[in-house]
Amino acid sequence: MNLLHLDASARRASFSRELSKIYADTWRAAHPDDGYVYRDLAASPVPHIGEAWTELCDYVLAHEITDIGRYEEAVRTPAQRQAWDILEPLLAEVVAADVILIGTPMYNFSIPSSLKAWLDQITFPKMSLKGRSFVVTSARGGAYGPGTPREPVDHQERYLRDFFAGHFAVTDVTFINAELVNALIDPRLAHLREAHVESVEQARKEAAR
Repeated sequence: MNLLHLDASARRASFSRELSKIYADTWRAAHPDDGYVYRDLAASPVPHIGEAWTELCDYVLAHEITDIGRYEEAVRTPAQRQAWDILEPLLAEVVAADVILIGTPMYNFSIPSSLKAWLDQITFPKMSLKGRSFVVTSARGGAYGPGTPREPVDHQERYLRDFFAGHFAVTDVTFINAELVNALIDPRLAHLREAHVESVEQARKEAAR
């Protein structure tokens, strides 16, 4: 078993990082001899894709290459080689992983650009990561769960679920959400601080479980 652990929060001390660490520590204690790789996407950002990456993507699509091990066949120019040298180690980490753990906040109803850049780099047409599972530990300023007024504007969890299913053919996805984080800061949400504390405690238990 191999665990790939990613964090995307711009805050060094964040709830999403805390929760992903709880999960990773528990997993590593249960699998002491297995593989573990960690990437901090905020501290060491992945470059955004460029034109050479799009050329690799077009080649893979045009030649109907679905075997990830054959993607390098698309490299034909020096610029494409540079693009490949950036994405290949990122993709190799994903392929080697059995579980991909992502700690991410919700920013502006969606995900941080650092996480989006990573997703863009590793994603190619008609690829499959079947057999793997994703765990996402997230922190959100408000409440976006089922039945809440802001559920329709949750473009974090829904986006990632759709992305993993649509691009990777993976539906084994678990979300652990700490909500109402802004209640600690925004005076207008002060009456929701107890609900925030309860949400965080439940998320900690779920991450450890």
